Amino acid sequence: MVSTATELLRMSQADLDELFRHSPSGDIPVGDTEGTVIVAPGTDLSGPAARFAKWLAWRGKVFDPRSKTLANKITAFDIHAIKAQVYKETSWFDGQEAIILDYSRKSVVAHRIRDEIREVGPGLYLGQVFLGRARVLNFALTARNTAR
Repeated sequence: MVSTATELLRMSQADLDELFRHSPSGDIPVGDTEGTVIVAPGTDLSGPAARFAKWLAWRGKVFDPRSKTLANKITAFDIHAIKAQVYKETSWFDGQEAIILDYSRKSVVAHRIRDEIREVGPGLYLGQVFLGRARVLNFALTARNTAR
């Protein structure tokens, strides 16, 4: 188990894949989460890239359990935009259950994006971004009520 997004940034892509593969889907997050983009995992670029992405563009997601949707928080103003449906289904990565963040019916901008997340520690989710069927990026979500 992992407890912080910083720990995920230090892991290699192979380690992230293994962690995702062996983690349960967990419960669907509720409310506000803090996001961390994972670029070049396990390298010296990982931390600065995550800080730059958070400062410039993406800061997390807000989950609404009643409507089974989410909105991404973008820009330094945490604007709620780019919505997705949220449900559990088979992962494209390994065929096991994952929490799916499906933008295909809710977003014109991101209609080709599908995220998959699993809980890798208490309130900490590891995510994978798919563009079409190609995996293009990893990210972390930290639930606000269990942030460390």
